[in-house]
Amino acid sequence: MKLLFDLFPIILFFVAYKLVDIYVATGVAIVASIVQIAWLRGTGKAIEPMQWASLAIIVVFGGMTLLFQDETFIKWKPTVLYGLFAGVLAGGKLFYGRDLIRAVMGKQLSLPDPVWQRLNLAWMLFFLLMAVLNIVVAYGFSTDTWVNFKLFGTLALTLAFVIVQGFYLGRFLQEEG
Repeated sequence: MKLLFDLFPIILFFVAYKLVDIYVATGVAIVASIVQIAWLRGTGKAIEPMQWASLAIIVVFGGMTLLFQDETFIKWKPTVLYGLFAGVLAGGKLFYGRDLIRAVMGKQLSLPDPVWQRLNLAWMLFFLLMAVLNIVVAYGFSTDTWVNFKLFGTLALTLAFVIVQGFYLGRFLQEEG
């Protein structure tokens, strides 16, 4: 359910794009993101810093898309978000000596320090790859292809990455059990 909730603005963006155009879809994504955060606040659920960052980025880049009637800005939104994620992971390690993936997942998993370091690096590199891939698709293909990639391609790549990590981490979890 959390995954579906997190995908809510992207799914609505996709549907609005297919039914109308990129500008209506952008407006829908902005409104959906605001509603999503408002719902979390209204129900007293925690809002993660990255959710706030995502909201800010969609409002800024989506707003510029609507203001200037230029789809380039919305196409940059995923790259900026992925770059931010990678930067936060790198900054946590560089400036604070912390693997932020461990800070997020450490309560669910008990792993050796080197594994946490590799996990942090893997996520950082994954986010950088996704940022670059988004730009390649945004500039190398049609807007229709980019919209399809934004929903289906990024979801498939993320799921594949998580599954591969699950197999990798499984080795370490079995050793402790």
